[in-house]
Amino acid sequence: MKTIIHVNQHVIKSNQKNNLNDPVLTVKTYKSNQYAHAVNIKGASRVVYSPDKPLSCGARVWIETEAEVEIELVKGSK
Repeated sequence: MKTIIHVNQHVIKSNQKNNLNDPVLTVKTYKSNQYAHAVNIKGASRVVYSPDKPLSCGARVWIETEAEVEIELVKGSK
């Protein structure tokens, strides 16, 4: 299953402004969106920069992988 991982810059800005520690990584598959502080990609992946054709969420840089992805959250976060 293809997984796309990108950094949500809006959450980074919100965290700084509101003194929060919400997860800033979005891990997307065809069936879900999950959020993380860190991810561990268990295989091959590629980093994509596509300024002229961003993802529907607006991301212009992301990681694509077919490998298993482990999601890590910081305790006490959303």
